[in-house]
Amino acid sequence: MDELSEQEQWERLKGWVRGNGPQVIILVALMLLGWYGWKWWQGQGEKKTLAAESTYQAILLNFDEEKDAAALALIETLRSDYPKSPYVPAADMIAARVFVDSNQLDKAVERLQRVATTALDEKLRPVARLRLARVQSAQGKYDVALATLGEKPPGAHESAWLEARGDILFAKNDRAGALKAYEEAAKLQSPGEDAGGDGGAAELLRLKIADLKGSAVAPPAMPEAPVKPVAPATKPAAPAAQPAAVKP
Repeated sequence: MDELSEQEQWERLKGWVRGNGPQVIILVALMLLGWYGWKWWQGQGEKKTLAAESTYQAILLNFDEEKDAAALALIETLRSDYPKSPYVPAADMIAARVFVDSNQLDKAVERLQRVATTALDEKLRPVARLRLARVQSAQGKYDVALATLGEKPPGAHESAWLEARGDILFAKNDRAGALKAYEEAAKLQSPGEDAGGDGGAAELLRLKIADLKGSAVAPPAMPEAPVKPVAPATKPAAPAAQPAAVKP
């Protein structure tokens, strides 16, 4: 077949555009709309993220300045305006710590329960659960605390889970159970962890184990000073007899 002349090619193109032009225009318009919509959504998301971060920083500042009421009010604003922001559970965790420090354990429990059950960050939930169990143990609710711990979490939290379980069992006066949990926790720690023995987590765990085993090293006893023998008491010698007086 002979090649089409330029004029014929042009006429064929115009015919194709007349037949398919509206569909092409609609398709291009939809693609542009989708692209601009995506860019707008990204922009809105970035604005919300920055606004949530700013509110979170204000919360931390108010807590640092001991303006607890203002900080707690900002947390509720953060929760209302940005319910899906990761800053919301993070703020609740900070509030729980403040409540523990002020011995308002019921309020701390409320915050930690919310994070442990509703946080979108799956990695944050086991951390909240561990802290919740410790607070419940501080309330004397040992069985509730053990139930809160539940099944052993995987990965990095397993050692902390075992130590928390040991602490609760020790508070419950189950020394054998506590020792078992501590020893299992120690096996999961890396060999070089807290090698300096400067009072870190691993060193504290070793002290707990030593205490339960009764092998804590006591300071060396000071040698007693030698006792000098005491000479037996002797009766004083009787006074010498006086010579009899000579009568004149």
